[in-house]
Amino acid sequence: MSTPKFIIVSNRLPVSVSKVDGKLQYSPSSGGLATAMSSLGNEGQLWIGWPGIASDELDDSDKQAIIKELEKYGCYPVFLSSEEIHNFYEGYSNDTLWPLFHYFHTLAKHQPIYWQTYQSVNRLFSEAVQQHADGDTSIWIHDYQLMLLPKMLREGLPDSAIGFFLHIPFPSYEIFRLLPERSEILEGLLGADLLGFHTYDYARHFTSSTLRLLGHDSHHGTVRYGSRNIMVDAFPIGIDYKKFQQALQTGEVKDEIENLDNHYRDQKVILSVDRLDYSKGIANRLDAFEQFLHDNPDWHKRVTLVMVAVPSRTEVDAYKDLRDYIEQTVSRINGLYATVDWTPISYQFKNLPFQQVVALFAKADVALVTPLRDGMNLVAKEYIASKQDRNGVLVLSELTGAIEELPEALRINPNDTTSIVDAISEALAMPAKEQTRRLRTMQRRLSQYSVQRWAGDFMEMLADASDNQRKASEKLLNNTKKAVLLKEYQQANRRLLLLDYDGTLINYMDSPNADKAAPTPELLETLQKIAAQPNTEVCIISGRTRDDLQSWFKGLPLTLVAEHGAWVRQNGEWSQQQMSFNHYKETLLPILERYAERTPGAEVEVKNFALVWHYNKVAPELAYDRTSNLRHELLTIVDNQEVGVYNGRKILEIKPKGVHKGTVADELLASSEADFVLCAGDDYTDEDMFKALPETAHTVKVGLKETNARYQVPAVETMLQLMQNLADVPTDK
Repeated sequence: MSTPKFIIVSNRLPVSVSKVDGKLQYSPSSGGLATAMSSLGNEGQLWIGWPGIASDELDDSDKQAIIKELEKYGCYPVFLSSEEIHNFYEGYSNDTLWPLFHYFHTLAKHQPIYWQTYQSVNRLFSEAVQQHADGDTSIWIHDYQLMLLPKMLREGLPDSAIGFFLHIPFPSYEIFRLLPERSEILEGLLGADLLGFHTYDYARHFTSSTLRLLGHDSHHGTVRYGSRNIMVDAFPIGIDYKKFQQALQTGEVKDEIENLDNHYRDQKVILSVDRLDYSKGIANRLDAFEQFLHDNPDWHKRVTLVMVAVPSRTEVDAYKDLRDYIEQTVSRINGLYATVDWTPISYQFKNLPFQQVVALFAKADVALVTPLRDGMNLVAKEYIASKQDRNGVLVLSELTGAIEELPEALRINPNDTTSIVDAISEALAMPAKEQTRRLRTMQRRLSQYSVQRWAGDFMEMLADASDNQRKASEKLLNNTKKAVLLKEYQQANRRLLLLDYDGTLINYMDSPNADKAAPTPELLETLQKIAAQPNTEVCIISGRTRDDLQSWFKGLPLTLVAEHGAWVRQNGEWSQQQMSFNHYKETLLPILERYAERTPGAEVEVKNFALVWHYNKVAPELAYDRTSNLRHELLTIVDNQEVGVYNGRKILEIKPKGVHKGTVADELLASSEADFVLCAGDDYTDEDMFKALPETAHTVKVGLKETNARYQVPAVETMLQLMQNLADVPTDK
């Protein structure tokens, strides 16, 4: 098989394999995902996943036969044993992740064997993908069963375009943090170039968790992770809208609708269709319908709740108990209210054929869709698509992803019985004209953003994300560029190094405390070796105080610049710019201290020529709120004066506008007559240096934010390696 251009990876293949009387049988799936993927075109496409049969039931010849047959469908199987299926799929995926991600954290089971198997099965999928892919292959991974796979593939296929889409909710940080393997899951997902979620809220929950648990912030939907920028966005999955339109024109569906019309003559039909799952709110729905019957005796014999529960995980005790409870509740309600000629609830526990489902959608006067939590919920969309010639009202839970696209539905809180009862009453009494208006508005929206459009949008953005990744990598200081830099360094007559400190030569600390941020012995040794090279000047240009720099670098032949240029030490002597900042301190310091007192984790640093509000240890949401308010208050005082308020890396700094690193860098360059200049920094203050220096200077940004620098390195550790390389260069000039 030739290398495919595009690989889809999901837990299940769109073709299921079974063994009947010793013979292999194949049954294609017509699910929404299969429809979406087929819309992308099958040429050069391969789908990798589990074929639905345990490897224990197969011998080697069976496996070879399955591989050969599935090739006709554009598929390749990952074989899993019964034990792997139990611990990976039924275990970690559905007994740990599913309940937790749906906010049923008390039902989540945390078994070491579950996690171990989840890891090993993800590795099996990784091996299968890498067997068929190369650096030019685009890969789209689907859903919560494979959240470790993006990282595994990134390690093996560093240049591939990798996308991931989560088809269930991503929970809030407060819920997600309960997962013992939370960091590993996040790091696994961050192997992708593009991460897709159903709604903006889910995407926001993800970026909040990456910030709080891993310390990686996001900006305009992009998470910065290592040497890469990962795009995070919402893609609300649609349905195959035309499929429902066309089905309504078939004789089979028309016959089904006619039968339903005859059966429910002179009655309103309320429809409930769900997979049997505790997240769907079926029990709450029954309670509400019972309350409706109790409160509205005039509707007796005039309305029927048709409840279809699709079997799901019938071997699991929790699902068996749920089924028993539902069936007992249905029997009890029917026992209370049924008459000889009327049964209030028609209950079916089975998977209905597509044609029958479409007919039920078309017939139903009200669709009751009330999950306690749902990633999207396509039943709501399918109901709307099936109401082409008939009216109807959608009652929809506000805890579904679909509510954002269907605001014309009657919105309910699924935990509020009264809310559901009132919605049923309103739906049954809604005038036909109003029903039509709401339906047509929702239909226009759904028809425009179909499942095919969803898949196309994702792939288009994945291509953009991968392209942006390549462009960003062009600035990275790779081995080839580094070799050129080192050669020019060696051959130069005079060398000048302008180096920021925090975030460049040492990682940021969670406090401005000088003891925590002191240079390591290894860094001091490296700086000593470079400064000892002939005709080489090393300058540390920092926002730190002169006391900090002097104590840290005492005895080293370095030029030191403190407080962004307010103080300069050359040849052992300190000089300062002629300015006064004291009267601003008297006015502004009490304001910063007042904010710090009521913001846990915040600190105020007082310098000679600056005041700094540190919020590294403040909870992100609180930090954003407090810093925004503080900045606004400060600007009302210093606006249009010689003092500015600047946003740095988890700091807010107030300092004179005339004091910045660009000025001092320009002065140092003019006095040095250097023909080789290396300038490195990581934040906004260093951009002033990058802009002030000539294009021939080797400017290096530590981090992956937008920059004026020629080169970028992903982290402090990479910069320190470059410094060590410079120290080891043999120089004779």
